[in-house]
Amino acid sequence: MEKKKTSKVVKYNKWGYIFLAPFFIAYIIFSFIPLVTTIYNSFFENYRSGLKQIGPTFIGIKNYVSLLGAPEIWKYLGNTLIMWIGGFIPQILVALLLAYWFSDPSLRLKGQRFFKTAIYMPNLIMASAFAMLFFAITSDSGPINQILISLNIISQPYKFMEHIGSARALVAFMNFLMWFGNTTLLLLAGMLGIDSALYEAAEVDGATASQIFFNITLPILKPILIYVMVTSLIGGLQMYDVPQILTNGRGNPMATTTTVIMNLNQYLTSKNFGMGGALSVFMFFVTAVLSLFVFRFNSRKEEG
Repeated sequence: MEKKKTSKVVKYNKWGYIFLAPFFIAYIIFSFIPLVTTIYNSFFENYRSGLKQIGPTFIGIKNYVSLLGAPEIWKYLGNTLIMWIGGFIPQILVALLLAYWFSDPSLRLKGQRFFKTAIYMPNLIMASAFAMLFFAITSDSGPINQILISLNIISQPYKFMEHIGSARALVAFMNFLMWFGNTTLLLLAGMLGIDSALYEAAEVDGATASQIFFNITLPILKPILIYVMVTSLIGGLQMYDVPQILTNGRGNPMATTTTVIMNLNQYLTSKNFGMGGALSVFMFFVTAVLSLFVFRFNSRKEEG
């Protein structure tokens, strides 16, 4: 009898492996093999100089030494983090506020379905189309400059992409606008899953609305907040299309909107696969370290 049971279990497990096989095959072809190839290429001198192909020649860690020794990479990494933080902070604050309003039955907000759909719509628009839209809006002859001139606030068009603050703020604002709706729905789903008995017990004990929010809602939402922060961090470090289109790949002004991925694209378009591979591996470790820092920081808070 035991042999028959084990044979049936093996047969059922076989179908499980069959259904899982496409995922593993796709992962190996499209993720694992490119990852190994990238790490392999990072140890070679392999680039094109005019019509002449240099390499591939094994040079060990010289690509990494050149990359980390260049001040540009740290400047580009700083640019990326500044623009990500500038978009993420208002994104999480606005998303928390909207999710709280939508989940609070005492407010009785009308037209919730319409507003939820409206705030999620920017997430469905391609970032390239979004960048082209804002490029037109903020141009010298765009509506923003025309309105400001007609109100006599400025006498001549303000060049948004020629000032460091406005250029970075514009990129950060676009990232905020594209993603706050998605974050709102994630936090709203978490808030709606909280047992209402907790709120009722807190109200009976005389807790205020702010005390309920900070002592009940936020602690329960912590796993979702960590997920949002980590995924936003990964997406922020991969920031490319918005600043690339807004500045036509130049990162103006003075390369202060050039991101790490824009720099990686420069290596790849120039066929410098060795430095491109080294930069990719570097960004992999930066992403892993920052994500680990987020997890450790939150785990220490729990222990405290």
